[in-house]
Order: sequence, then structure tokens, then C-alpha cells
Amino acid sequence: MTSFVLFGTFFLFMLLSVPIAISLGLAGLVTAVYSPNISITFLAQGFVTSTDNFALMAIPFFILAGEIMGKGGISSRLFNLANIFVGRYTGGFAIAAVVTCMFFAAISGSGPATVAAVGGIMIPAMVAEGYDRKFATAVIVTAGSIGIIIPPSIPMVLFGVSANQSIGDLFLGGIIPGILIGICLMIWCYFYSKKKGYSGTKESFSFKKMLSALNQAKWSLLVPIIILGGIYGGIFTPTEAAVFGVVYAAFVSLFLHKEIKISKFPKIIAEAAISSVSILIIIGTANAFGTILTMEKIPQAVAESFLSISENSIVIILIIILLLLIIGCFIDTSAAVIIFTPILFPVASQVGLDPIHFGIIMIVTLSIGFITPPLGVNLFVGSGISGLSMPTLVRAVVPFFFIMLVSLAIIAVIPKLTLLLL
Repeated sequence: MTSFVLFGTFFLFMLLSVPIAISLGLAGLVTAVYSPNISITFLAQGFVTSTDNFALMAIPFFILAGEIMGKGGISSRLFNLANIFVGRYTGGFAIAAVVTCMFFAAISGSGPATVAAVGGIMIPAMVAEGYDRKFATAVIVTAGSIGIIIPPSIPMVLFGVSANQSIGDLFLGGIIPGILIGICLMIWCYFYSKKKGYSGTKESFSFKKMLSALNQAKWSLLVPIIILGGIYGGIFTPTEAAVFGVVYAAFVSLFLHKEIKISKFPKIIAEAAISSVSILIIIGTANAFGTILTMEKIPQAVAESFLSISENSIVIILIIILLLLIIGCFIDTSAAVIIFTPILFPVASQVGLDPIHFGIIMIVTLSIGFITPPLGVNLFVGSGISGLSMPTLVRAVVPFFFIMLVSLAIIAVIPKLTLLLL
């Protein structure tokens, strides 16, 4: 009955459009009032202690670094470089847009931030080149999902903390799957553009232009190299890397690119703080929710029910993927990772799935939620940039949704793609 009260109140508040963090907290509070075995004081202590984690400090700093770089002219420089290499081919602008999103993913760690930073430049540019606005927006909206797969990734930090796994290993595990998804999207862009007659720029490759674009983008390209190289070289931890990323982003944007003035920093910091606080509140309230789940032995019950269906790892992972695809339609990615990792991780462990491989599968699956209504955060960002209505954009994204599913299937059935760099 306690479990029924917990989940019943949670979904009731969600249906009433109460923010996810508040829904989690209120569900835990109502359940604590209902059950004599659960102390409100204990839940309150858990709210505080759950955010007192050194690894979680990486989240606000990665968000701030992404905000600074998004406004520091990095996305335009990355696109110019990508366009030099692929712009002359069929669908070149669309392919360059995907490549730019992949580069920016290695900077921001966020799907919506990638769409906002790249889409504001790329969507108008693609339309000016003759691309259909619906297709142009769908490309950016979908490619933006790679933002949480190619490291650094905020959901990977959350999964690492929730499942007690190495964040560095998760970052390594996300590199090849993120590149694979990008390649699949580029292949689709090529064939679709060929069908629609979206030709390239028809400009021949110029070594001089390439060097010029590379020179303009060199400070941007160094970001993932410094952050990831520093982590795997043992120079600093992921949290320290995030702090360094902020310092580097501020220096580049202020003194090298000179596209941000010091007077703009208070607003940038405020925007990053709002995003960070919302995630940390979710972490705190989700801890109360998770504590009750553990006390009621719900993870064990879920594991037993899954294993009663089948003990075949392929069948179990298919069930988990289907469940996560549904969850991603309704629950924010960060909240979903925090809530469902303690429930699903024991199931994956019991059928012998590698923890890092399972983490990447979970994050890739939830990344598809960025383009599936009704939540679909990337859809809302893309709609705001392009001016397209949500129903129109959702229809345009459907082919990309299936491309993402194909990519996910490949990642799920070939663990080597995730584990190769470990």
C-alpha cells in the first residue's frame, strides 16, 4: 500500500503539471505522513546529504561552461570548419549541422543547450540555402540529442553517482556510440537530400580556407581535448575538469574571441545557476523518493518480476529499453536517470550486463525522449527558433526517431562499441 501511495501521488502531481522536482518531494512527503515506518526528518536529511557529493559539483560547472561557450561564438566557428570539409557534397549543410552538433556536444553536455546554440545559426542558414524549414529544424533537434551522449555528459555524472560507477569510464563509453549516432544521422541526411535535390555549395575544397577556418576554431576544438585528455591523463578529476572548462571558456570568450563582455557574465551565471539548481533540487527530492523505494524493496521486486518473464539478457534489455522510451516521453532525462537507475540497475546486473554498457544504453534511450512528445524539450527549443508549430515539427522528426532507434539497437547488441576504449 505504501508503494501505491508513493507512485499514485507522484503521477497525480505530474498529471496536475506540478514540476517534476516538486512532484517527487510531495510524493515522498505524503508517503512519509501515511506510513509510520518512514520519518520525515530522515527524508529531509537525505535531501541535504544527497547533494553533498564532490562528483555532483561537476554539473553546475559543465552547465556554466556550456552557457559561456554557447554565447561566445563557438558554434559559428565550428560550423564554418565542418562546412569546409563536407559542405560541397549533397546535403552538405545538413551534414555539417550534424557535425557541428557533435562538436558542441563535446563542450556543453546538454541536449537543449546544443539545439539552442547551433540551431540559432544553422536553421536560418540551411533555409537560406534552399533547405525545407521542417527538415532543417528536425536535423538540429535530433542531432542535439547527442549532447548527452558524447562526453562530457550531465546524465552520465548522475548515473555514475546513482550506480556508483566511474564517471570517467562512462565518458569513455559514450564516445563511440555518440559518433555512431552522428554517422547514422549524416547518412540519412545524405539520402534525403539526394531525393529532395539539396545540393552542396559547389565550392571546391580549398586548403587555404580550411586552414583559415581551423585557425578560427582552434580554441573551440581544444576544449574537449583538454577536458577529456586531462581526465584520462590523470591530471584532474571530472569535477576539476569542469571547473577548468569554465575558466578556459571565460578566457577564450573574453580575450580571444572577444564576443562576450564582462558585463554579460552576471546574466550568464544566473542562467546557469537556474539550470543547476533545478537539477540539484531533483537530485534531493529523488533521494527521498529512492529511499522509500529501497525501504519497500521495490528494486528487488522489479528485478524478480523482470526475471520471471525471461532470464535472457536480450529480452530483459528490450523490456528495459521499451520502458525507458515511454518514461522519456514524460519525465526529464536527469530525473529519469536518478529515479530509475536504482530500480533498473539491479535487473541489468542480475542478467550479466556490463554496468558501463547498461549506463550508455540507458542514457542513449532517454536521449530519444528529447524528440518525443509531450515532454520533448528539444522540440520546444527547435520550435521556438524556427517558428514551426509543434505538430508540424513532430511529423518532421518521425524519420529521425527511427534512425535513433536503429542506432540504439546497434549500441545495445554490440557491447564492444561502448567498451572498446575502456
